[in-house]
Amino acid sequence: MSILNKELVFSHVDANDADELIHYLAEQLKQAGKVKDTFEQAIKDREKIYPTGLPTGKIAVAIPHTNVEYVNEAAIAFATLAHPIKFHNMAVTDQTVDAQIVVMLAMKNPHSQISMLQKLMALFQDQTLLGRLQQITDNEQLFKIVSEHI
Repeated sequence: MSILNKELVFSHVDANDADELIHYLAEQLKQAGKVKDTFEQAIKDREKIYPTGLPTGKIAVAIPHTNVEYVNEAAIAFATLAHPIKFHNMAVTDQTVDAQIVVMLAMKNPHSQISMLQKLMALFQDQTLLGRLQQITDNEQLFKIVSEHI
């Protein structure tokens, strides 16, 4: 079974801030049975200590995630955003990045998290592809292209 499924891929999500977006994506994962009720708060708590904004170029990304004990079954929630949302920079935590793509990881095995992050980093380094993903307005089309790359 794939870690990415089309019910958890969202195009042009309209959220006001990182908190609202995290709530939305965590709720989708929870409704799909992938995570525990405590997952959302664990993500928010971790984000305060270990921010996940990544300045990857013109199109920045964020990769909110938390520990495996909050996960029932491995999954990814993938979202392009209607407008950029500020996430704190993972490297320089007192700075922010305007994320346009957010990938919420729900990993069941710590080793799979590292492997998935490596795949995602390869995807994030391709600014042309990120630009293409940002233009897609159809969830199924977005899923199709993302699934080809991770």
